[in-house]
Amino acid sequence: MHRCHLPFCESIRHAPYPTMNKVWPLVFMVLSIGCFSNGSGRQNSTVPDFVNIGALFSYNTSVGRTIKIALEAAFEDINSDPTILGRTKLNLSMQEDSKYRGFLSIAEVLQVMARQTVAIIGPHSSVTAHVITHIANELQVPLLSFTAFDPTLSSLQFPFFIRTCHSDLYQMTAIADLVDYYGWKDVIAVFPDDDNGRNGISTLGDKLAERRCKISYKAALSPQASMEEISNVLVQVALAESRIIVVHGNTQLGPQVFTVAKNLGMMGTGYVWIATAFLSALLDINYPLSPDSMDEIQGVLTPRIYTPNSERRRSFVSRWKNLTSGNTANVKLGLSFLPLYAYDTVYALAHALDAFFKEGNRITFSTDSKLSNIHGNNLNLEALKIFNEGNLLRRKIYEVNMTGVSGPFKYASDRNLANPAYEIINVIGTGTRRIGYWSNHSGLSVVPPETLYSKPANLPRKNQKLFPVIWPGNTDERPRGWVFPNNGRLLKIGVPRGVSYQEFVSQIKGTDMFEGFCIDVFLAAVNLLPYAVPYRFISYGDGKNNPSMTELVRLITTGEFDGAVGDIAITTERTRMVDFTQPYIESGLVVVAPIGQAESNALAFLAPFTPKMWFVTAAFFILVGAVVWILEHRVNDEFRGPPKKQVVTVLWFSFSTMFFSHRENTVSTLGRVVLIIWLFVVLIINSSYTASLTSILTVQQLYSPIKGIESLVNSKVPIGYTQGSFAKNYLVQEIHIEESRLVPLTTPEEIAKALKNGPENGGVAAYIDERAYTDIFLSSRCDLTVVGQEFTRNGWGFAFPRDSPLAVDLSTAILQMIDNGDLQRIHDKWLLSSACLSQGAKLEVERLQLRSFWGLYAICGVACLLALFMYLIQILRQYQKHHSEEPESIDGQSLGSSSRSSRLKTFLSFADEKEETVKSRSKRRKMERISYRSTEGSTSISSNKEIASRRSEYASELL
Repeated sequence: MHRCHLPFCESIRHAPYPTMNKVWPLVFMVLSIGCFSNGSGRQNSTVPDFVNIGALFSYNTSVGRTIKIALEAAFEDINSDPTILGRTKLNLSMQEDSKYRGFLSIAEVLQVMARQTVAIIGPHSSVTAHVITHIANELQVPLLSFTAFDPTLSSLQFPFFIRTCHSDLYQMTAIADLVDYYGWKDVIAVFPDDDNGRNGISTLGDKLAERRCKISYKAALSPQASMEEISNVLVQVALAESRIIVVHGNTQLGPQVFTVAKNLGMMGTGYVWIATAFLSALLDINYPLSPDSMDEIQGVLTPRIYTPNSERRRSFVSRWKNLTSGNTANVKLGLSFLPLYAYDTVYALAHALDAFFKEGNRITFSTDSKLSNIHGNNLNLEALKIFNEGNLLRRKIYEVNMTGVSGPFKYASDRNLANPAYEIINVIGTGTRRIGYWSNHSGLSVVPPETLYSKPANLPRKNQKLFPVIWPGNTDERPRGWVFPNNGRLLKIGVPRGVSYQEFVSQIKGTDMFEGFCIDVFLAAVNLLPYAVPYRFISYGDGKNNPSMTELVRLITTGEFDGAVGDIAITTERTRMVDFTQPYIESGLVVVAPIGQAESNALAFLAPFTPKMWFVTAAFFILVGAVVWILEHRVNDEFRGPPKKQVVTVLWFSFSTMFFSHRENTVSTLGRVVLIIWLFVVLIINSSYTASLTSILTVQQLYSPIKGIESLVNSKVPIGYTQGSFAKNYLVQEIHIEESRLVPLTTPEEIAKALKNGPENGGVAAYIDERAYTDIFLSSRCDLTVVGQEFTRNGWGFAFPRDSPLAVDLSTAILQMIDNGDLQRIHDKWLLSSACLSQGAKLEVERLQLRSFWGLYAICGVACLLALFMYLIQILRQYQKHHSEEPESIDGQSLGSSSRSSRLKTFLSFADEKEETVKSRSKRRKMERISYRSTEGSTSISSNKEIASRRSEYASELL
């Protein structure tokens, strides 16, 4: 390892931190020619004998020592393997990273680069990486790091920074998935206030936000925090609401945080501690930790970068004991993921150089013209050279595709290693237990990630799974994750102070206390919670006008209130701002209008049916009568006779079925089927008519010109609503009623007066409000009633900030009150009142509509059509048979001379004939044909005999 021994270099190492405007002149003074050794083999040869590779780490820590051992092993293995780089050897130049101090790190990396180094492995920390990546970019020297996890170290901003391990972007995604998996919403982040800490926690916040979670408190520590500072910060953490604490640190600061947390009693039941990968690395390297150290981290969860259990890994693990047996610190060093990636980083670089040389490329350096223009006393900037082929080597590194001791080593299109995966570790007893895995392909699972890469992505939370966890306090019960802050602060609960209906919410005069239905429900629900809720009610409103509930809800989002309790309707607009509990009362919008007693009239008997219903019913009476006549006409004498008689018969028969008094018998099977179905329809129609007419004539009838919300929409009359209610916005925005028609009303007395006056006297035609209010309003006002149906489905709930766990717990308590009857008892206490006597009267009994009976009519109509169709087929077959039995001479004459109209007349004449007559005629014609054939036969025999006698006479004459 080459070090600078000039007096100036020594002064830099021991100097206090200067300001940045003095840093660069001092830094470049270390670049004296005699301070560096340089060379890259034979410059005139295409393939050099050796290539300089730098390494920048802090080797005085246990982590640094394991990295150094792995790097040296990798260089030794590559230099002894002729299949990689052939005769070219890698020359490792190790430079100490002075405990992550940015200024000294600049000086140290400049020493490495002045040796004509083609690549640098390191640095150890993200803080140093942020500084020296600018130098790497200028000199085009690739910087390969497997320990700088900062997600903001992007290849876009720093093209020569190449991360050979997984970014904290994936680790923070895994932690966010873990928080979401257990249903927590708020976390506290403890981290060192440096580049790595801030940027890592910022990434965690972004990933939590994607899952509707958040970091509620960021507890930043100075990078070199003392135990006292850590204690002060953790005391503030203990006073916070969340009990989910994420520690993002390093192997020096992280253990100190847990030591202080143990001393403060923060490692007990109710807490959840999640440490980033520094803890899993510490556990692997220093395993086993002392009993005291293990006791400080019981129940902690920590991710560990997953390395598949391959043959190469097992071989390296078995070799690790021999590699670490001779370390200078003489302490046992375990194997973490860091040495594995250190080893693979060297191999990836070697493979890239091998591909680089095989393409005939050379290693050359040139002077940086930008540096040459900078003049200073003894800076000697010409010692820093640009690696001309740096861009080409960088591309070759990204093209490496190999299988290393850490598993597959390949870069994705975003220039991050492909397939990031972590094990989720639970610290238990004297060791650890794996509870599952995380990968960006499958999320949380209990099976190794490589077995899932060939399957479709499985990221939904419901499909993810982990094994049980032993939490701090040695419990397997999932912690709730939050408590009320132990800082003496009470929750500020806003309570609307309205003037309309005191039964729901009202302030007790002369006090800060409230009473009412909503208040009693809230108090009963809070008493069911398994923990105390410190709160105080704060009045909202002036007591003279009804306050806007939407504005009250909005003040929760601004932090003025921590919640709201009262008659607050759950609407779409409000749910976008806050979370509501389970509704504790249903209350949709209804229309209230004045009513009067309906007067009877001479045509009251027509009221049960609508005109359409009367028309269709009458039409079906005639239709069924006609169908039965058609089916019975040829076989039933009661349906035959002169046309006038037959018309009367059809009408009489059809309408007499209304009273089941028809005297005509049905003979045909089809006719009987149709009649049975029709009589069933008539039975239902009669019963419905009778019931409706009875109700109309016996029950008191009330009348209102307003039928419901539809009639209000189609009219221009003024409409009243309760001031402060959401009804106004709903009517204007959803139903599109003109705002000029809406009249705000405040007290029940004002509402009743406006309805009584009506539109003609400056009042309103109807009043729209929530059902819970109108039930109270109408209980003592018999001249008003609800018309139509509820046209919204709303409920009332208690409002809390988004993702508030209190809203969830109170919802559970309200459901419990519903089950045990407490909610109903509170309802009866405040809202049960005697109803107005007129509420038993009916508001214009609804007339029976066709839509209630269309199914019956459809069945009857289909039966009639089927019967007619079958009857037609039967008639056609009989006609065809009868037609074929006509005498040939007559048939031939008919075919030759008759027209289509004459054939139709013949068919209709046939269909009008009685079936018995047709059958008799057919039988008679059959007998005539038989007789005709026998007569023709005897005549033929006589003729034959006469011819024979004549022939004999003629023969005798010849003789």
